[in-house]
Amino acid sequence: MRFEVNENCVSCLACVRACPAQAIAVDGLNVGVVDDACIRAGACVPACPHDAIDIVGDLSRALNLAKAGEAVLMLGAEAAVYFYPFTPEQVVNACYRAGFQTVHRGVIGDELVAAEYDALFADRSWGTLIRSTCPVVVERIRRRYPELVSFLAPVKTPFAAEVGYLRAMYGADVPIVYAGLGNVGTDTQVEALITFEELAELFRALGVDVASQHLYFGRIPEVDQRHVSAPGGLPYGVLQEMRMTSRGFVKVRGLDGLEAVARAVADGVELGFVDILHNEGSLDHPMLGPPEELFWRRRVAQEAAPPRSLEPVVDPAVPVDVRMTFDFMTNGQRPADSEIREVIERIGTVADGSHWDCGACGYDSCVEFADAFLKGRATLRQCPPYQERRAEEAQREVAVDELTGLATYRVLRARIQQEVARSARTGEPFGIVFVDVDRFKSVNDRYGHEAGNRILAAIGGDLQRIVRKTDVAARYGGDEFVIVLFRTDAEGAWRVGDVVRHSLERVGRELNYGPGVVTVSVGTASHDPRFLEHGDALEAADRALYRAKAAGGNRVEAAERFELAENSH
Repeated sequence: MRFEVNENCVSCLACVRACPAQAIAVDGLNVGVVDDACIRAGACVPACPHDAIDIVGDLSRALNLAKAGEAVLMLGAEAAVYFYPFTPEQVVNACYRAGFQTVHRGVIGDELVAAEYDALFADRSWGTLIRSTCPVVVERIRRRYPELVSFLAPVKTPFAAEVGYLRAMYGADVPIVYAGLGNVGTDTQVEALITFEELAELFRALGVDVASQHLYFGRIPEVDQRHVSAPGGLPYGVLQEMRMTSRGFVKVRGLDGLEAVARAVADGVELGFVDILHNEGSLDHPMLGPPEELFWRRRVAQEAAPPRSLEPVVDPAVPVDVRMTFDFMTNGQRPADSEIREVIERIGTVADGSHWDCGACGYDSCVEFADAFLKGRATLRQCPPYQERRAEEAQREVAVDELTGLATYRVLRARIQQEVARSARTGEPFGIVFVDVDRFKSVNDRYGHEAGNRILAAIGGDLQRIVRKTDVAARYGGDEFVIVLFRTDAEGAWRVGDVVRHSLERVGRELNYGPGVVTVSVGTASHDPRFLEHGDALEAADRALYRAKAAGGNRVEAAERFELAENSH
C-alpha cells in the first residue's frame, strides 16, 4: 500500500511533523511521500487537517484476481469493526460471492507466531528481547536503530507467517490478496494489497451487496478460532502473565519509546521482554476511525470474536518456518559534513552556538533536517527558527536603510504620528531637524556615485552618533535626512541642527574632500501643542530648509511660527 498526497493539500506541513520516519518530501509548496522511506505507520493521516493523504492499494489488480476466481483472500481481523453493523459472516460470504476461492482471517499467522514465542519464553536466557510482530516497529528499528536489530525476536510477523502458510497449503503460485490495514510492512510478498475501503469498492464493482448476505456462513469457514494466540501474535498465556507481573516485561507504546530502549541496551541494562507496538494495537489505526472511538472498536471486536478452541488450529502437516533474522538498512549515503554545516549556518544557532534541535520541522535534530534538505526531502520553509530570522531580517529591511543604517521613511512617518499623539496627551513639544546635502548631484558627477554613496553612509553613521537613544534619525530619501527630537522645543531643535551642520562638514574633511565640498543645509521646527493642534512640523522644517539652501547652503534656518500656524489649517 502507498500513502499519497492528494489535491486537498495546502502545504501546511502537519504531516511532516507527525511522520516518525521523515518520509515526507517538501519541495516549495509541493508535498509528497517518499515511498522507499515510508514505514506505513499512518501517523500522517489523522495529523492532516485537510484530509489530503490517501492510503492506496492495488484495487484494479485485486479486482482482476477476484474475477479470475483463483485468488486466496487474507482478510484482516479488523474487518469486523470496519464493516460493522454487518456481521463477520456477511462479510466473509460477500468475499466468496466476489470470487475469492477461500478466505482466511489472520488467525493462522497469529497462531504460528505465538507458538514460536512460546518456545522463546521457555528459555529466558536472552536478557533483552524486543517484540517483532509489528512491521512498523521492525522497519523503524532497521532504519533508525541498527544497534537494536540483534535484539529483535527472531520471528516473522503474523502477516509474513500466514503468507508462508498459505503458499505451502495452496501452492507457491497461488495468487494472494490481502485486505486490511496498511501496516503489514514494506516487503509485501502478496499479489495485491487493498484497504477495507477498497474491498468495499470491489464489492460494489462486482455487484455484491454485503447487507443482503446470509447471517450464517454459506461455506464451511476457514479457521477463525484461536488456540494459543491473542490478536497481534503473542501467546495468550504470556499476555496473562504480563498483566499479573511487571518483572521481566517492559510495555512500550509509540515509536518514541525506542529511544529509551536503545539507551538502556547501550548501558547494558537487561530489559526482559519489550512488548512494543507503534500504537495501542491494530484497532487504534487511523483507517478505522478517530482515537476517541478506540474502546467502542474494542468492544465490537470482542463481541465478534468466536470462542477459543480447545485444540490446535494449525495443520502440523503444512510445512512453514516462521523463524527469521533481521538486517538493518540505510536510506542512502549521507551528505558531507561541510554541506550539513552550511545548511545549519543558514538556519542559525542559539546564543551559545548550539543547534536549535527544536523538532518543530518534523526532524529530531538540525543535523537530521539538514540531511533531508540536502536530499531534496525538506525545505527551509519547515524551519521556524530560520523563518523567524528571515522575518526579523525583512522587518529590519523595512525599518533600516541599507546604505546609511538609519531608519526608513516608513518608520519616520510612524514615529512622527506617535510624537504628535504623545504631545497632545502630555503637552510636551518635539523637534524636527531636516537635513539636505548641498550640491550633491555635482559631487556625484565629479567624484562618481560610489563616492557619493560613501558620503551618505558616513553621514548616516555620524547622525547615529549625534542623536540620543530617544530620538530617531531617518533617511527621508536620496540625500535628505530627518531627525525627530523627543521633548525638544524650537530653540533646542535649532541647536541640534547647528551641531549637525558642523559635524557633517567635518565628515567631509575626514573623507579627504576639500573645504566646502561636503556641506549641508538644515531646517528646524518644533511641534508645540500650546500654539497649534495639528501643525505639520515636518513641512515647516522643510520650508526652513529651502530658505537655508536659497541663502547659499551650509547654514541652519528655523521655521517661523506663522509657518506652523499656516500648516495647522
